[in-house]
Amino acid sequence: MNKILTTTLLLLVVLTTGCSINHPVAKDYDQHLVKYGSETNLPKSDLEAKYSIATKTENHNYQFRAATVGYAHVWIVEFGKILDKTIKSDYVQSSFGKLEHSVSTEVVTGNQVVFELEKFEYKHYRAYTTMNIKVLDGDNEVLHKTYSSEGQSQGGQMWGAGPFGMKNATLKSTKSSIDKILEQFINDLNVSIVTSS
Repeated sequence: MNKILTTTLLLLVVLTTGCSINHPVAKDYDQHLVKYGSETNLPKSDLEAKYSIATKTENHNYQFRAATVGYAHVWIVEFGKILDKTIKSDYVQSSFGKLEHSVSTEVVTGNQVVFELEKFEYKHYRAYTTMNIKVLDGDNEVLHKTYSSEGQSQGGQMWGAGPFGMKNATLKSTKSSIDKILEQFINDLNVSIVTSS
């Protein structure tokens, strides 16, 4: 019995350390958006603004393993890259009057939207996201709120389609969690703009 336990533990250590297969999923997100972006209908806002992503969010790197495809596989979610590609996609851009990326050194006059990730996890076959979004009009704060969402469950893909299915499941649930936050944000933004005008 002790030999079986020792062998199992040794195998687990080998699988989780020395023989890892890394899957940075953000590199395939452009193709994912082409395939699934048109499925999403967000509310509309007339807001014209620059947007920025907080530095910590831009550099975000979340790694996890899943028993469904084997512990040798490491799934890497770079949330900032996925968020930026989502915001630049046609379906998000068409939801705003104008939303352009601003570089960190740029001085923004007028409206600015700042996205900052507070927490991201992938567990129970889905993505969990908490993000703070701030809207500034010059020095005036128009909206400042923290949003939490739960992406669509992807258990079927994770169990049934191997590593390709796992990559797709990770991207689909992460996109779903971002879309839910954007929907809440745009609805709140429309209320804030009406209230302040």
